[in-house]
Amino acid sequence: MCAPASGTVTASGPASPGWHPSGPGGHAGVAETHSGVVFFVGDRAYKLKKPLDLGFLDYRSREAREAACHREVELNRRLAPDVYLGVADVVGPDGQPFDHLVVMRRLPASRRLATLVADGQPVRGDLRRLARLLAAFHSRAETSRQIEDAASRDAVAARWEANAAEMTRFAGPLLDPAVAEEVITLARRYLAGRGSLFASRVAAGRARDGHGDLLADDIFCLNDGPRVLDCLEFDDTLRWGDVLADVAFLAMDLERLGRADLAGQFLAAYREFAGDTWPDSLAHHHIAYRAQVRAKVAALAWEQADEGSRAQDRAAREAQHLLSLAAEHLRAGRVALVVIGGLPGTGKSTLAGYLGEALGAAVLRSDEIRKQLAGIDPAVPAPAPFGQGLYRPEMTEATYGELLRRAQALLAAGRSVVADASWHDPAWRGAARPPARAVSARPAGVRGGLPGGPVGGRGGARTPPGRGPPGAAHPPVAERAASQQPWPSALAVDATPPPAQVAENVLRSLAAAGTAAARPADHGMSRAPAPASQGARGARESVP
Repeated sequence: MCAPASGTVTASGPASPGWHPSGPGGHAGVAETHSGVVFFVGDRAYKLKKPLDLGFLDYRSREAREAACHREVELNRRLAPDVYLGVADVVGPDGQPFDHLVVMRRLPASRRLATLVADGQPVRGDLRRLARLLAAFHSRAETSRQIEDAASRDAVAARWEANAAEMTRFAGPLLDPAVAEEVITLARRYLAGRGSLFASRVAAGRARDGHGDLLADDIFCLNDGPRVLDCLEFDDTLRWGDVLADVAFLAMDLERLGRADLAGQFLAAYREFAGDTWPDSLAHHHIAYRAQVRAKVAALAWEQADEGSRAQDRAAREAQHLLSLAAEHLRAGRVALVVIGGLPGTGKSTLAGYLGEALGAAVLRSDEIRKQLAGIDPAVPAPAPFGQGLYRPEMTEATYGELLRRAQALLAAGRSVVADASWHDPAWRGAARPPARAVSARPAGVRGGLPGGPVGGRGGARTPPGRGPPGAAHPPVAERAASQQPWPSALAVDATPPPAQVAENVLRSLAAAGTAAARPADHGMSRAPAPASQGARGARESVP
């Protein structure tokens, strides 16, 4: 495309009805990002690449900028073919091109998703349409051995490390060094035990060439469906990965805008349309990574801004908030083995049910496993004298062995586990540590109920409906009490409040000990639990 000597570019082609931002022709305007400048004229938008080297991209040469413009158009036509019109050459007085512009149709600013969210407009239907669009996009997106490798645990770990290294110079002048260190430490811990989880995602076909930069500012909710703009074009490998990582970017951004509820609804809709499933911890991890990426981008903007300017202040707040958001999700995504034991009738199974529900954890019950190993329906009572029948030593050994085997598999798959058994023998408590640590999960011991009675004073009711095996039967309590060995490292529970409050007190103590955090009602998109209260006493090192 040619331009007059002034260097301005004139777009050709007829205007399209319905695309004007504020009436025919719209208003002229300029917007700037860390790597580009966008000029709005009439019903067109022209994007110019900045001649910068930011480490992760290098646009210093005209040829590099031209290639990036063409690549941007090619990639973004996958999701918005009617928006990306082509590439224009900016021609100087000598008739030679000296720069290049991506030419786009200008979309109505009032329909930008970020604007709609900020204004409190209803967007749930738009998010469902967007989730359907992205699920279809991912289903047909390119995949390859290279793309699968990019979705591996080791590749994800390398990206975390690269971002952390690039952000080192901001720790102190801009970012809290303690938060930055916590973020990379928790990310490493999660990844260390989750190799099989990432491998299973790849095997399920979830590794794709995605968008790579899904932000609410770049999504427009139109009457004929959403338009998704501005995918990441400067590094193919940063678009490659798990489809959950791709949509987690928007979940993170919605939460940044103060709408954790919309983030959860969007992820749930995507899961539905994609026919996908994942543990909560994996969603937390990918959201945290996206928050770290955007914290780095904000830090770069802070570095580029004029000293003391509003833009610099805004970028500083954004970087700090996003890094804190990453830390919150990594805390919420911690994978834990909560070993809860005690005598029958003290409320341990009730407490285990409440904890499992709050943590989004799998609850493994020795009562059920013991009967399954014996070929008995877990719902059928099977009383036996202590040390005999189902409770003979070899059956107890097989029960604990199977419980820990199942627990390790679930932990490796990103699921926290609540293990409900008597745990009367210190040898079995000790045996719970290696399976947890082998998959980088934090173990914690909880003694369910104090000698004064069951959780919440529930008398003879051992478990509420759905919280334990119906009709469970045990050896006489007196005999079991005699076999119960001291458990000084366990969190001792004050069982006098109502069961839900007891569980909340335990959760706070577990969170304070750095073991686990409760799953919030909005699909894991909200803040970490409050500090520990006095309701759960004796919080110790998280070792059963």
